[in-house]
Amino acid sequence: MSELRVLLGDDHAVLRQGLRKILEDRREWRVIAEAGNGRDAVREALELKPDVAVLDIGMPLLNGIEATRQIVRRAAPSVRVVILSMHSDQAYVTQAVHAGARGYVLKDSAGEELIEAIATVAAGGTFFSPAVAQVVFDDYVRGLSDRGIHDRYDLLSDREREVLQLVAEGRSSKEIADLLSISPATVETHRTHVLQKLGLRNTAEVVRYAARRGIVT
Repeated sequence: MSELRVLLGDDHAVLRQGLRKILEDRREWRVIAEAGNGRDAVREALELKPDVAVLDIGMPLLNGIEATRQIVRRAAPSVRVVILSMHSDQAYVTQAVHAGARGYVLKDSAGEELIEAIATVAAGGTFFSPAVAQVVFDDYVRGLSDRGIHDRYDLLSDREREVLQLVAEGRSSKEIADLLSISPATVETHRTHVLQKLGLRNTAEVVRYAARRGIVT
C-alpha cells in the first residue's frame, strides 16, 4: 500500500497533536503538514497536495468552509477534504457539502470515525458522522426531487446497490468486504446509507424490499 498523506488544519495545537498521534499510529499514514488557520491550510494544501485535508470548521483568518471551497476549486480531485466540527446543525453541514467536502466528522467522535472518514474519502468515497448523515441525505433528496427523481432506488450509488443485494442474500459484512475488496467498516457505512436512503430500518426490511424489486428471488 502506498503512503497516505494527510494535512491537519485546526487552530488548537493540542488537538492537532492528538490527531497526529491517532493518525500516525496507522501504518503508512503520515501527517505531512499542520496549519493553525484557514489561509495557511489552503497554502499547504496547494503546495503539498496531500491525499486528504482535515479542516476544522472554525479556523481564524479563513474558516474551514471557505478553505474547503478554495482547495476543492484549485486542487480537486487530488486533494479531498474532511471537515472536523463540533456543529451538527444543518446550516454547517449543508455549507460544507456544497463547498465540496467529501466528509464531515463531529469532534466528539473524532477517533475511529475520523480514521474511517479519511480512509473512505482517500479511496474516492464520502463519509459523514451518523449524527449528520440524515442532514446530508435530506438535502440530497430535495435536490433530486427538484430534478424530477422520485424513486428512492435511484438515490443509491453503484456500490450501495451491490451491498443492498449482498445483504439481501444474507451475506455477512465480512463476506461482503471480501467480495468487494473493502473493509468491514466500509461495508457497515454503505449498509447504513442504504437503510437511510431507502427509508428502511433493518435487514429484514432490506430483504423484503429487494424481493419486491426483483433484486433477489
